[in-house]
Amino acid sequence: MRMVSPIHAPGTSVDGTPGNSEVLAALKHCRPALMRVGVFSACINVLSLTGSLYMLQVSDRVLASRSVSTLVGLSLLAVAAYLLHGALDALRCRMLGRIGVKFGALLVGRVYDTVTALTLRGSRPAITAQGVRDLDQVQKFLSSNGPTALFDMPFLPLFLFIAYLMHPMFGWLIFAGGLVIIGLSLLTELRTRGPTMASVASGAVRHSIIDTSFRNAEALKAMGMTRTFAENFANSSARYADHQLQASDAASGIGSMAKVFRGMLQSAVLGLGAYLVIKGEVTAGAMLAASILTARALAPVEIAVANWRGFIAARQGFMRLVTLLREMGPMRPHTALPKPQSRLSVEGLQVIPPGQTRPVIQHISFELKAGQGLAIIGPSASGKSTLARALIGVWPAVRGRVSLDGASIEHWDDAKLGQFVGYLPQNIELFDGTIAENISRFDRNAEAQDIIRAAQDAGAHEMILRMAEGYETRIGDGGNALSAGQRQRVALARALYGDPFFVVLDEPNSNLDTEGEDALADALRSIRERGGIVIVVTHRPTALASVDLVAVMIEGRLRAFGRKEEIMKRMGRQAAPSVADLGRPATQAV
Repeated sequence: MRMVSPIHAPGTSVDGTPGNSEVLAALKHCRPALMRVGVFSACINVLSLTGSLYMLQVSDRVLASRSVSTLVGLSLLAVAAYLLHGALDALRCRMLGRIGVKFGALLVGRVYDTVTALTLRGSRPAITAQGVRDLDQVQKFLSSNGPTALFDMPFLPLFLFIAYLMHPMFGWLIFAGGLVIIGLSLLTELRTRGPTMASVASGAVRHSIIDTSFRNAEALKAMGMTRTFAENFANSSARYADHQLQASDAASGIGSMAKVFRGMLQSAVLGLGAYLVIKGEVTAGAMLAASILTARALAPVEIAVANWRGFIAARQGFMRLVTLLREMGPMRPHTALPKPQSRLSVEGLQVIPPGQTRPVIQHISFELKAGQGLAIIGPSASGKSTLARALIGVWPAVRGRVSLDGASIEHWDDAKLGQFVGYLPQNIELFDGTIAENISRFDRNAEAQDIIRAAQDAGAHEMILRMAEGYETRIGDGGNALSAGQRQRVALARALYGDPFFVVLDEPNSNLDTEGEDALADALRSIRERGGIVIVVTHRPTALASVDLVAVMIEGRLRAFGRKEEIMKRMGRQAAPSVADLGRPATQAV
């Protein structure tokens, strides 16, 4: 049996429902399969009466008649029923496994979009990664034996009724015992809820520390901080283990009590049956059948207690997923817009970086036309990198807008807009894979000539060919197999891949040698010559050679904007030339 479901692409919800019901919608998509599991469960629970009925018939019919043929016939029927029971139970488990996979596949794209968006909003990695772990937890529970208890429990009244038909005292004794075990289940819920929630929080902190240590291993080693972080990790691990131990102790202790009580109850039913046999109210077969029936009737409750920790974790993860997607809001569809080819407009832009409360840049307005290049200069902490992120839509504007050919970048689908945008961040991040994959942005349909052309435009082609495996060289996580200058050239080639219309480069020459700076200048001229728009954030004057416009930013505002020659001439007339001395309001468009 196969239950294959396509993974929904990032940026799409399961069925267009709002974020607060997408998780429920994913469960609704699994409803037909869950209904089939319910049908299988009904058959399994009926077949589970085989042992009781066989014992009843052998004791009351075969032993009384001494008929070997009847015994053989009953035995063959019992074997067939047991085999069918096992086959259906195996199929039910396989179905639950595929239901868990389908549930995860329906939500994985949406969860990925959400956690990456939270990262851009400044959320800590421990918080963003929790969404993925919650999805895994729910999927793991759906694929386990835990849900079988939920499907089997509705048949508990059937077993009680059959036991009651054998003798009312059997029914009432099993009913009372079931209430005790259910009470133990509720006690498990109360005792494990707090430690389970605490273990999730402490586990998130633990993962955050180890992730930070992996990403900054060199700095920790060089500055002697390894021991400090090791102690922090050990302390967080101890807290996590303590919370896990508390939850485990509560669940296992009560689970053992439930298991022992079920054994006692089964013996009590057997003892009651012996008393009733002595009194002549039931047969010996009924006594044995009632004992077997007791074990089967209470098995779902015991399974529930045994899997209670997984159930609690899955339920809490489910609720966190609902909250996570509701807070992010539904993913809105975007109408496909034509390729931009004429202008970039920035109107009254104001941006507050994630995690801050005050705007870093404000009242930024200018316009660039196809073929123009702008260099943004200014002192440190003047808002240049913030402006670069806002221009490509990484950080949203709280006021004003950025538009390409009149269409606000918020109206573009991220994947579609990415085809027309090239971006080189100040802190370069490459990904585990080959150089060719990184340059092509991991495009599965990338053509070799497009990858090579981007590398040639970035002046990286010869450098790549000198490597042992050329374009197939694997660079490791974060590009740690490359030097800083090599990473910058590969990242520049990635920004130029696909001949994007709008290119933003943040400190693109910070790690380049003279040859690399010459290649950068050629790349900037090439972008402009083919009708693109390029913006360069820089502190180094060599990057100004291939642009025609210069903007000066001071304290989050444009203090000057105009032709490169005019701006540089004004700076040269200062007694002590400095961008900080430029106080004239910026020209709004050129």
